[in-house]
Amino acid sequence: VEEKSYFFKLSAYQDKLLALYENKPDFIGPDSRKNEVISFVKSGLKDLSISRTTFDWGVKVPGDEEHVMYVWVDALTNYITGVGFPDEGDKNWRYWPADVHIIGKDIIRFHAVYWPAFLMSAGIPVQKRVFAHGFLFNRGEKMSKSVGNVVDPFNLADQYGVDQLRYFFLREVPFGQDGNYNHEAIVARTNADLANDLGNLAQRSLSMIGKQYGGLLPEPGAFSDNDKAILAMADGMLEQARTAMATQQIHHALNAIWAVVAEANRYFAGEAPWALAKTDPARQKTVLYVTAEVVRQIAILAQPAMPDACAKLLDILGVSPDARDFAALATRIKGGTQLPAPAPVFPRYIDPPEAGAAKA
Repeated sequence: VEEKSYFFKLSAYQDKLLALYENKPDFIGPDSRKNEVISFVKSGLKDLSISRTTFDWGVKVPGDEEHVMYVWVDALTNYITGVGFPDEGDKNWRYWPADVHIIGKDIIRFHAVYWPAFLMSAGIPVQKRVFAHGFLFNRGEKMSKSVGNVVDPFNLADQYGVDQLRYFFLREVPFGQDGNYNHEAIVARTNADLANDLGNLAQRSLSMIGKQYGGLLPEPGAFSDNDKAILAMADGMLEQARTAMATQQIHHALNAIWAVVAEANRYFAGEAPWALAKTDPARQKTVLYVTAEVVRQIAILAQPAMPDACAKLLDILGVSPDARDFAALATRIKGGTQLPAPAPVFPRYIDPPEAGAAKA
């Protein structure tokens, strides 16, 4: 079968693309996709057909309306027309070049080879980075209608909770790699990480403040070495999270946050504030204050993964809506703040009796 076509001289951009990858080693992520693209380009680039004549839907080729543009040509161009191009005076043009294109691994060539070449040909700066995520597998199998294992994400969200599901995938699956999921794994993360580790820590400490201090966050006394250690660990989360997120290592950001969750639980258990009420009330106040401060920092930093749940957690910590950004981490929670009655934020997942047929 033959068809007339216009071609983009992709072969002329092989050396320029290889120079781009060498001069900007972080241009493609993760490394597995970067190596794949470099190997493809080094093997030799052929000129790319960029028009079709066998159908008439699409963007017409200027000056030759028998041809329509190849869909990827006009699709990729949306990245710049969406911010005002060709009007470089548009107020949105300042957003180009894009910081990162987040795309599926199956379309990495279009974004890391063809698109930069198109931009170079037009004299437009290329995007700063391309990051390709992997695929999700249902119990180790690729989802397929023929196999019958396709799962509706809306049903999953209804079953487990949107925040719980988002947290599971972002923590469980290294972004950029393929990942596996199943009912048991989702429930394990939900109950262990969220209900037990973070939820139980918040509920126990805030309930104690509610019962013993009428919901008034205690003023702390002098910090002990243990207090200073857990606060310093919490203070270090922001930089670790930023470093991880800069290269789309979302799971590393959450790992850093949950390392503090684990340490905060050890701190709380070791200080045993429930026993301090009679033996050392002043010390109890400090322990409860420190725990509340650490939970506040955790809730602020976990917002990208669990916005709704973290908003509820910050509500019961008495944190105002305008004090929930990262800048708010520069100051401590204020002692003497009146806290609302605590309510569980992360309920345990319990299989309903008829759950067998609904499992992922």
